[in-house]
Amino acid sequence: MLPPVCACPGGRVPRFRRSARCECPGGGQSAWVSGTSTNDKADRKTRVTVLVALAANLVIAVAKAVGGLLAGSPALLSEAAHSVADSLNEVFLLAALRRSRRPADRRHPFGYGKERFFWSLIAAVGIFVMGGCFSVFQGVEALRNGAEEELSGYVAGLIVLGVAFVAEGISLLRALHQVHKQGGAAQGMRDPALRTVVAEDGTAVLGVTLAMAGMALHMVTGQVVWEASASLAIGVLLVYVAYRLGREAKGQLIGEAADPETSAKIRAVLDAQPEIDSVEALFTMKMGLDSVLVAARVDLVPGLDSERVEEVAVRIKRSISRTVPEADQIFLDVTDRPAEEARESPAATGERGGA
Repeated sequence: MLPPVCACPGGRVPRFRRSARCECPGGGQSAWVSGTSTNDKADRKTRVTVLVALAANLVIAVAKAVGGLLAGSPALLSEAAHSVADSLNEVFLLAALRRSRRPADRRHPFGYGKERFFWSLIAAVGIFVMGGCFSVFQGVEALRNGAEEELSGYVAGLIVLGVAFVAEGISLLRALHQVHKQGGAAQGMRDPALRTVVAEDGTAVLGVTLAMAGMALHMVTGQVVWEASASLAIGVLLVYVAYRLGREAKGQLIGEAADPETSAKIRAVLDAQPEIDSVEALFTMKMGLDSVLVAARVDLVPGLDSERVEEVAVRIKRSISRTVPEADQIFLDVTDRPAEEARESPAATGERGGA
């Protein structure tokens, strides 16, 4: 049985040990440099989008809070909590953009790309606790104790919500414009930071609409149930959005496989190599927004000596890198393991579990 083969960054060939491990010089740091400038440019655009959303939410949060306290409006206070949660989440996303681009080091040899997913999870928790739970609490309190408002309170509240609708709409349009520029929903929404901003702004526009409807119906009918129902609806909406964002972040944090299209491209490259007799297993995992780890268990044709195996490994690595630029960590394992046994592994088949 030949030793495992590791294709290292820069085309370097590692030294093989007698153990089954293979190690690349330099701690396995990323070799993909060609797309760095493009990724930095995309990050700068995302940072501007997040800053626009942060500025809008800070101003709106203050206006909603003051208007809600003066008018005694539960729906307006719920929207204030929503804007505060969004503002804190934008701070988390800015941290994610900065920290996820740190280079790999000895303690984190695969880099810090997953920080982007971690801070997105924190943002989802913030939406759930500070936005969803507080809005539901405000709605329940209004149903239990009622809420009296004067005409001036209604007018002030509706003006604040109208301004908030315009500001949130502008922020949403900015985020959707960036999604379009980055290749549409399929590509642009891969970025958890941008995905979170779109979800927050879209939810904010819908939440403001619900709050305006609740306040208007309360003003016309004199029944607080309308405004309380709007607050409850806003809370349920925020809880749902937080759940969806949290589920996405969870899947990426625990080790999500690359997209089926990416895996298919990698397998096609391996199948096209004349020295590979069979690809017994292909493992992929997203290490960040534009970083994928690839580990393949292959059976080579008979008659190759160690020097030839090393040359083949370097060539295969370069072929995969050209076809899938985000595949910056590539490991090949030459094994005699039966193909049927290898294919039964969930990681080899790309199966995913959990919600």
